[in-house]
Amino acid sequence: MTDWQEISGGITAPKGFKATGMAAGLKPSGNPDLALIVSETDAIAAGVFTTSQVRAACVDYCRQRLQQKSSIRAILCNAGQANAATGEQGWQDALDSAQSIAQALNISHEEILLASTGVIGQRIKMEALQKAIPQLVSNLSETGGDSAANAIMTTDLVPKSIALETIIDGRPVRIGGMAKGSGMIHPNMATMLAFVTCDGLVTTHLWQQMLTEAANQSFNQITVDGDTSTNDTLIALANGQSRTPTITEITSKDGQKLQAMLTAVCQYLAKAIARDGEGATCLVEVQVSGASDNEGARRIAKTIAGSSLVKSAIFGRDPNWGRIAAAAGRAGVSFNQEELQIKLGHFLMMENGQPLTFDRDAASNYLKQAAAGAYLKEDTVLISLCVGNGSGHGIAWGCDLSYDYVKINAEYTT
Repeated sequence: MTDWQEISGGITAPKGFKATGMAAGLKPSGNPDLALIVSETDAIAAGVFTTSQVRAACVDYCRQRLQQKSSIRAILCNAGQANAATGEQGWQDALDSAQSIAQALNISHEEILLASTGVIGQRIKMEALQKAIPQLVSNLSETGGDSAANAIMTTDLVPKSIALETIIDGRPVRIGGMAKGSGMIHPNMATMLAFVTCDGLVTTHLWQQMLTEAANQSFNQITVDGDTSTNDTLIALANGQSRTPTITEITSKDGQKLQAMLTAVCQYLAKAIARDGEGATCLVEVQVSGASDNEGARRIAKTIAGSSLVKSAIFGRDPNWGRIAAAAGRAGVSFNQEELQIKLGHFLMMENGQPLTFDRDAASNYLKQAAAGAYLKEDTVLISLCVGNGSGHGIAWGCDLSYDYVKINAEYTT
């Protein structure tokens, strides 16, 4: 049983936050492509970013800003152009974007963070962006979370947002989040773009610690295609508008409660990204137990979730457990294969390293039902492994690999 409940509002559910999204003409499709999130007061900011050596200008910009200043008022996000690998002019575009939105909000440019998504190598269409800023600011609303979530999508089929509420010191504390991502998902930080707002009051160092831990248990445990983005960005703002006491220790009761809720928000968004993987027909959840530590269990789980052979078998509704075993074995984590147990759903396929007889037709039907979203009213394929007697546990999420993934990416820029 959790200490929180889901509420409406998404990114603007926490007190003191407004957001909006609009079509600024950055995408040739004419779909919404510019989003803005604003805190009415100073907010403590934390961020986790791509570890790629080829980074978008917005990533380096945010890193610099967070090193210099921990309080932030707004996040501007454009879709359509990644502004990655765009050289000095791309960096200048980032600076100009921050300056333009800061002037419109009547705040310092140092209180702005940026994010971009789209085609690598393409600069932001600055004329269109700057022309849209006055309307973007005037459209800000406490109910603008949905429009903001729609405006950051690229190949996503659905927007991704959530909000949760708990009680701390007798007052409601809320965390809202939104994300985008469908392809180029194999994050080494967080994934693609994700934004979190919170009206709790937390110290700067602790908020960064909490976000990093939440990312490690969520965004860092998903994969769609094994490709890490140049723009991966996870930003979280906490403005203290709940008027609750400052949380200074993660081990405190309130600290643990906030950490658990933050992780839950990030895991929901991460699973939504994996579920919406390009061409995917189902979500795949891999649970690993019995490893010597949690890090090893997580590595095994993510290796299986990212295996092209496992993903292809799931799409083909083929209960080929040998591919699962092979992926576990190459994860770089030591375990005794004589202790390996593998389950697909409730079908036990291997026990103590020995293959077992199981109903292949029924197991195949389990995969078909998951793809249809009918099995247990979900679209999730569950793979469970036990690799020994250790205390390590880990979970990872992915999706199947369909013909449509190749088609989408073969024609991405044409």
